[in-house]
Amino acid sequence: MAEPGSGTTTNETLSARALRAFGEHFPGREARLFRAPGRVNLIGEHTDYNDGFVLPVAIDRQAMLAARTRPDSMVHLWSESYAQGSTFDLNDITSDQERPWSNYVRGVALMLQQEGFTLRGLDCVLVGDVPIGAGLSSSAAVEVVAAYAWRALCGLKLDDPQLALVCQQAESRFVGVKCGIMDQFIAALGRAGHALLVDCRTLDYGRIPIPAGIAVMVCDTKVRRGLVESEYNRRRQECESAVHMLRRHLPEIKALRDVTSGQLQRYRDELPDTILRRCRHVVGENERVLRAVTSLRSGDVGVLGDLMRQSHDSLRDDYEVSCSELNAMVETAEATPGTIGARMTGAGFGGCAVGLVEQAVAADWMEAVRVGYRTRTGLEPDIYACRPSDGAGEVENCQRPPAYSGGDSSGRGAATGAMCA
Repeated sequence: MAEPGSGTTTNETLSARALRAFGEHFPGREARLFRAPGRVNLIGEHTDYNDGFVLPVAIDRQAMLAARTRPDSMVHLWSESYAQGSTFDLNDITSDQERPWSNYVRGVALMLQQEGFTLRGLDCVLVGDVPIGAGLSSSAAVEVVAAYAWRALCGLKLDDPQLALVCQQAESRFVGVKCGIMDQFIAALGRAGHALLVDCRTLDYGRIPIPAGIAVMVCDTKVRRGLVESEYNRRRQECESAVHMLRRHLPEIKALRDVTSGQLQRYRDELPDTILRRCRHVVGENERVLRAVTSLRSGDVGVLGDLMRQSHDSLRDDYEVSCSELNAMVETAEATPGTIGARMTGAGFGGCAVGLVEQAVAADWMEAVRVGYRTRTGLEPDIYACRPSDGAGEVENCQRPPAYSGGDSSGRGAATGAMCA
């Protein structure tokens, strides 16, 4: 669970909400404002924790944190969306079971300190418009914006890949979801107009331009993921078991990233059926990601669309993380003119599909898919076009709301993120 949002607010509105709420709850000195985006993954699902390849984009839905330092070790955190506060001491960080949304911030603080960084207490307000449970990484956005704020406010010597790793550790070791690195990495390192190819083993990355004339559509099924954490961790265990079994014949492998389709075919009879199908997805998905990058670089988006279809089929049949509503959304999108490709995105069991669509027909496409999905399921989806956006940064030149009681803003760092006015 992370900071929720309606999926309809603009960047300016989020800024005003954050600053107004900060002024109400923490009057006095002015806050600085930070942002970190959600993400949608074009292709490369459940490959990141197998040391594989992913191809996400940062989207223009985000978490924002208005924050200022305190002279003590206390962190006073207010969630504007949950209308709740949570307070903790940097010297004694424990999980808050009654306000679990705060654990993403608590975990980041704990991991930063365990890495040897000295933190100051904060007064801070959290707002966001990344829908929770939709597969768009609202939790990573909260983690990364918290880490970015502490880095900026405390002068931490921490580069973006290191910051992403700290946030991954917070979710894995403190929150308890053993996620891969993709979500935090794209939230920290995204660039407008680009997808990010990430080698999840080496953390090498490259920014891949999205060709002009393509709209990235996020299609929220409005089905929230009830079993995602337990099933996610089970899939990880199944992949680890597969590596253990395959090492009898391939002793050099460290993860499914190291297995080729040919090797898997050769030793398929050594694996139980469920394990074989999990392997078939991961091995094939890694190959699809690399082919997708080649297709984007050459401008052959038709190949990318085919790869997205194959990815969804594999996630549905071999990895078994789709659901009837996600399948209905993807099938409706595929049947709608202007679709280049569509697939489920995120951990699965609900949430969102992603579609690549010809920009010229985007408005008609959204309405057709909305009607088609509602007819098939009885559910009213949220469908919106997303711009591939920048990763985390400080929001500068914000228009302060009238109710805000500002103070001296001297000493603020240079702009590193999006402008809000």
